[in-house]
Amino acid sequence: MNGAQARTSDAHGPSLVIFDCDGVLVDSEPIAIDVLVDTIASLGVTISKDVAYRDFLGRTLKAVSASLATDYGVTMDATALEDMRHSLYARYKSALRPMPGIANVLDMLNIPVCVASSSVSERIEISLKLTGLYNRLAPNIYSATMVSNGKPAPDLFLLAAQRMGVAPANCVVIEDSPAGVMAAQAAGMAVIAFAGGSHIAPAGLKAQLAALEPDALIDDLHNLHVSLRSLPRKSSHA
Repeated sequence: MNGAQARTSDAHGPSLVIFDCDGVLVDSEPIAIDVLVDTIASLGVTISKDVAYRDFLGRTLKAVSASLATDYGVTMDATALEDMRHSLYARYKSALRPMPGIANVLDMLNIPVCVASSSVSERIEISLKLTGLYNRLAPNIYSATMVSNGKPAPDLFLLAAQRMGVAPANCVVIEDSPAGVMAAQAAGMAVIAFAGGSHIAPAGLKAQLAALEPDALIDDLHNLHVSLRSLPRKSSHA
């Protein structure tokens, strides 16, 4: 069943809510950054968590690998990637949690929702299943591996809108990373920046998100409904 056909939209607000996954639906970013920093260290290069947050948050593994090769001379070969994958999923099983309030938010929304994440499909599915969110969101889940260019390019959000049958101007994106906010803006979509994840303060992200002038910035997902109601619908055409 297509999400765009399953629920009734609000005539005075957006017709589709596009959620990023990591740092919005699940509180995964500190885990992922720890594993990435450890993996890079095992390859002989030390970078700080602050640098990792600044350079890699919200970006695809392809983009991260390219940046590591260019800036640090680190090659993420197949062995390193597989080791990182196993380490990440092991940490997920013991420590990954849903973002506080997200289950209630999803249950209360009366408009279609989908997921558009920089992660690979396997990682998105594992994250959502471990946190009990998968059945609320499947099958409307889109990975950056489905498009040529990841965030901050608009490709993934435009794909999600097209698959859900909603015009970009009638979409709102919920994002926690500067790259994601820029991608939503480039797609011509409204964007609500979420600054409630446990990684936001350590990474100094709230000021960076605010500087991008999203349509709203919230610290608590329980406030999402208020922000959604305040967003004018830009077009009457889906």
